[in-house]
Amino acid sequence: MTTTVLSIGSNLGDRSAHLQSVLDALGAAVRAVSPVYETAAWGGVEQGPFLNAVVVADDPARDAHAWLARAHEIEDAARRVRTQHWGPRTLDVDLVQVRTDDGEVTVDDDVLTLPHRHAHQRAFVLVPWLAVEPDATLTQTGSRVAVATLLAGLKPAERAGVRETDLQLVVR
Repeated sequence: MTTTVLSIGSNLGDRSAHLQSVLDALGAAVRAVSPVYETAAWGGVEQGPFLNAVVVADDPARDAHAWLARAHEIEDAARRVRTQHWGPRTLDVDLVQVRTDDGEVTVDDDVLTLPHRHAHQRAFVLVPWLAVEPDATLTQTGSRVAVATLLAGLKPAERAGVRETDLQLVVR
């Protein structure tokens, strides 16, 4: 079995509908979905707030690169435009982690880096991930580190900036 942890976000258009489109596209592959959180944009580009969530999905037929291709297909369906690094977007679907029965997959090539190179710095990834996988770990510099430990290492303001909403995503 191949499992992926996806961080999804949107700050343009119907943000909640864009997030829901990810679950609709993945269908029966969805194993878990976090609550929806609202957060300020990350990366220094002035823009509106994001809605963020984490989705855990399984598919025995997908390897890491196939998950990346699927993520891009879902972004393209939401008319994602890549004009500015860390800029506003209709939908962002990032692979945070891919796991197989043998453990966490590591990749570092021209198109994909796993685990995601910034996940450990982003409360908007770690908070929702912990909501669905409280015992999750992430490899950092060759060692597995509890996601809860990574989150605790962030600045309090970063953690406080991740606000749970009343919105709910539905696996259909």
